[in-house]
Amino acid sequence: MQKILVEGGRTLNGKVRINGAKNSAVALIPAAILADSSVTIEGLPNISDVDTLGGLLEEIGAKVSWGEEEPPFGNTMTIDPASMVSMPLPNGRVKKLRASYYFMGAMLGKFNQAVIGLPGGCYLGPRPIDQHIKGFEALGAEVTNEQGAIYLRAKELRGARIYLDVVSVGATINIMLAAVKAKGKTIIENAAKEPEIIDVATLLTNMGAKIKGVGTDVIRIEGVSALHGCRHTIIPDRIEAGTYAIAAAAQGNEVIIDNVIPQHLESLLAKLREMGVTIDVSDEQLHIVSKKQLKCVDIKTLVYPGFPTDLQQPFTTLLTKAEGTGVITDTIYSARLKHIDELRRMGAKIKVQGGSAIITGPIKLEGARVKASDLRAGAALIIAGLMAEGITEITGVEHIERGYEKITEKLVQLGANVWREEMTEQEIEQIQNA
Repeated sequence: MQKILVEGGRTLNGKVRINGAKNSAVALIPAAILADSSVTIEGLPNISDVDTLGGLLEEIGAKVSWGEEEPPFGNTMTIDPASMVSMPLPNGRVKKLRASYYFMGAMLGKFNQAVIGLPGGCYLGPRPIDQHIKGFEALGAEVTNEQGAIYLRAKELRGARIYLDVVSVGATINIMLAAVKAKGKTIIENAAKEPEIIDVATLLTNMGAKIKGVGTDVIRIEGVSALHGCRHTIIPDRIEAGTYAIAAAAQGNEVIIDNVIPQHLESLLAKLREMGVTIDVSDEQLHIVSKKQLKCVDIKTLVYPGFPTDLQQPFTTLLTKAEGTGVITDTIYSARLKHIDELRRMGAKIKVQGGSAIITGPIKLEGARVKASDLRAGAALIIAGLMAEGITEITGVEHIERGYEKITEKLVQLGANVWREEMTEQEIEQIQNA
């Protein structure tokens, strides 16, 4: 087990390149199994979630090969699903990430049946899959929970009109995966609009699916009998880009963020400008110039195109540097506040009231030993370490590796002093007993 150490106070300068979108990758990989021949996905991030999904595919009979650019993962994955069989997905890997639930829709669409253990991943409070199940049942599947696994069975899938009670990225994608080969027309109303959904629909369309309306709240799908292989390039990761933009605002002088789609980040960029950060936007780059004095703002997370819940935790860290009092309210995952206690260890003045965090600044953070409870909390603590006096030790590195490729190397490239160390047996024991 490793920990990340950050020496604070270094100013960030230079250029950082953003990888393919983690939230696209975890849906594109299951989507590929719907094809009858090989699908190649280019630009995948080199993260543990992608490796986990590749392993899951191999366990259920797909042939997976990686590009040789960056072993062991590679940033190109070719999936040949021709020899796949309908079999239960093993619990071990499923428990590692929540997005394994996309295999429900993909397996149901391919085989008219699926068995999958209840998905894992970062715990962010209750995240029910009732809207996924509602969609599957509308398409003609029988869904049961048996001994901790979800069983999906259908004689055949037929198109249906499905209204989502809440806007859900996961349910929108999962229903889309199940519906592309169903007989007739499916209409998903109150659908989510995230760029990652458009990315998945683009892959499916390249495979021969007939999908219209993606990016709006009504998606129309005309079922087809077969899907073929194709080549697809993933979109850049807007959350990774946003994380580096926040780090640049917090501790940067001039930072260029390369390989971005600026329209995907409009809600974040508007808030950074409101705080006093100068941002120049070009086709695929952000040029960020921070100021010593920043103004506090209020944030409320919303479904896209609102402020992303995945950037709420890093943004909390930034607000500790700003003048005044700011309020962050997470309307998506109300339990996504576990990073607050860790920031308090570093001297932050933050109160929690209900689902909101009230941050008073500016405060000079101090290095401390802290623990990442989930992926984006880890990013928040790394940014806090960059801002703090002294050295910050961060454990829970496995969470960070789920979503950020080479984060320590990229920060070093920008001028930070960040490194990894192996944890001692005593440190591991303390964490396990905590």
